[in-house]
Amino acid sequence: MLSSCRLIWAMSPCLIGLGSNLENRRATLDLAVQCLANHPAIRLKATSCWHETPPIGGPPGQRPFLNGAAVVETALSPTDLLQVLQQIETDLGRRRTERWGPRSIDLDLLLYGDLVLTTPFLVLPHPQMAWRRFVLGPAAEVAAEMIHPPTGWTVGRLLEHLDTAASYVAITGSIGAGKTQLAEQLAERTSARLIREPMDVGLLEAFYGDPPSRAWETELEFLQQRTRLLAADSPQWSDRTRLTVSDFWLGQSLAFARVWLPPQRREAYRRHWERSQLGVIRPKLIVLLEAPGERLLKRVIRRGRPYERDLTEQQLERIGRAIAGEAASPDQGPVLKIMADDADRVLQETAAAVAAME
Repeated sequence: MLSSCRLIWAMSPCLIGLGSNLENRRATLDLAVQCLANHPAIRLKATSCWHETPPIGGPPGQRPFLNGAAVVETALSPTDLLQVLQQIETDLGRRRTERWGPRSIDLDLLLYGDLVLTTPFLVLPHPQMAWRRFVLGPAAEVAAEMIHPPTGWTVGRLLEHLDTAASYVAITGSIGAGKTQLAEQLAERTSARLIREPMDVGLLEAFYGDPPSRAWETELEFLQQRTRLLAADSPQWSDRTRLTVSDFWLGQSLAFARVWLPPQRREAYRRHWERSQLGVIRPKLIVLLEAPGERLLKRVIRRGRPYERDLTEQQLERIGRAIAGEAASPDQGPVLKIMADDADRVLQETAAAVAAME
C-alpha cells in the first residue's frame, strides 16, 4: 500500500509588499496588515511606513500609490501563503483586470526565506523586486538584512545600488536576440544616451572564416573595444544621473570567450577581463534577452550577414546559456530576464523597469 506524506515547512521569515491607489489607500493597507496579524498561521513581525509613489507602466491618469512592506513568519508553504494573500486581496475588493492598472490592494510575496522557486503560479524571489524602488524603499526599513538569493545581495544593498550606481542599463543576449533594436528603441523612448557597439565587419569575417585560430584575437579586440566604450573616466559619465543604454554588456565577453576559446586559454582571457572591468562603469540594471535557438537562427538568417551563414541553433543557444550563466554569477546586481518574442512587449517591460528604478 502506498503511504502519503506531507511536506512540513519550518517557520520562515517572509517579506510581503503592499500597495494601493484606489479609495482610502491608507485604511485599506492598514486593514490588510490587520488581516495578516489576525491569521492563525502567520506571525506579523514588522511593518514599514507607507510611501507615496507614482504608478509605473500602467494606463495614464492613475492616482499615486501608497506602498509599504511587512515581515511575517509562517509555517505555511509558499503556495499556501500566496493563497492567503490573494484571499485578503479579494476580501478587500481587489479585482484583477488590467495589468499595472489601478487596484484597491496589492499583496506581493517578495521573499520566502532564501527560497528560489519557479512555478506557473509563483516565482520567488519576486522577479521584479530587485530594481523596483517603490518595493525596496519600504522593504529596507524592515528587512534590510534579508538576502535576495539570485544576486546574493541584501535588500539594503539593492536599495543602495539604486541610490549610487550610474544610471546605466546594459542590454545583452545571444546573437540575434535583438539587443541593438531594443537599445535604440529604449534610448528613443527615454531620451537616453545610446552606446552602440561598432561593427567591425573585417574582424568578424576573419573570425567566422576560422574560429579556432582567430578566437583569441577577436575576443580580446571586443573586450578592449567594450572597455573603451565604458571607461569610467570618460567625460560621458560626468553626469551619472543621465540614463545611458548600451547594446552590449561587458560580462558577455566572458561568455563568448567560454564558447569560442579552447579550455586552456579561457583562464588567461578571464585575467584580461578582470583587469579590464576594474576601470569601467557597472550597470544599474542588466537586461538579458532570451530566445530559443530556432528563433535566434531565423533572425540571423533574416538579417543576411554573409559571415554568419554557418551559425547553428546549437551554437546560438550555447552562447545564450553562457551569457545567462555570467549574469547569474555572484555580485552582478539586478538582472531583468525577458523572452525576446515580442518587440513591443519587451520594450514596455524594459521601460517600466527603468522607470521603477527612479
